[in-house]
Amino acid sequence: MEKFLLSRGVALMVTDSGGELPAMLLLHGYLSSGDVFDDLTAKLKKEYRVITLDLPGAGISEVVGEVHTMEWMADVVAGVLEQCGVERATVVGHSMGGYVALELLRAKPEMVERLVLMQALPVADSDEKQAERERELKVLAEGKKDILAHLSPEHSFAPSNRKRMAEEMEAMAERIILTEDEGAMAQLRGLLARGDQSDVLKGSSVPLCFIFGRHDERVSPERAEAVAADYPNAEVLWLEESGHFGFLEEQDKVVEFLLSK
Repeated sequence: MEKFLLSRGVALMVTDSGGELPAMLLLHGYLSSGDVFDDLTAKLKKEYRVITLDLPGAGISEVVGEVHTMEWMADVVAGVLEQCGVERATVVGHSMGGYVALELLRAKPEMVERLVLMQALPVADSDEKQAERERELKVLAEGKKDILAHLSPEHSFAPSNRKRMAEEMEAMAERIILTEDEGAMAQLRGLLARGDQSDVLKGSSVPLCFIFGRHDERVSPERAEAVAADYPNAEVLWLEESGHFGFLEEQDKVVEFLLSK
């Protein structure tokens, strides 16, 4: 069921499959929206009450201010869970959604049953990545978002999947075009302000899972392997044929992993 909620004063589009099942919260990445998880939700909702939302500044949710920090968005997400009557949930964050999930764990650890980071790392961005974000912010400020819509989808999927995932790439481009410039810039400034979040996981007893793609151009496999090695108790799923959107490229493997207890 789709509904609008007001969380921490922010108007949000929320989708909730409902029921008395254990809850799973799916958090999307930058320049995306909650509907990117529609197919995944359809396969998960038999065993989970699946909740998705358009994060502030994404989809048709509200933009509030010039900077949407990960901490602030996590507080908004906590408000969504509270309004849905959910005390604890498996929290799955893709890319930027993973950074929001980490801040939710920091602020409200009692709400997180299990943390799944999909193509997201707790470490700070490299200097090169920060510079890339700065260039992207300049592109957005100049009103040239169509450049991102043209380039981003191709670099989000493994080369071998691009023909097969043509519809998904087109949908991704459309999401980028429909994202308000102010919302995209607010999220991007929040990403630029993000530091190393590794401390969130230190000492946490919450079960941790990573999902990585072997052909990810945004989270390099080499860096992912190095970070995962720091968390020997974490479960790790390597998607051998995926880029940055493994939950679309190898969806059945991701579903099987998420449904495993």
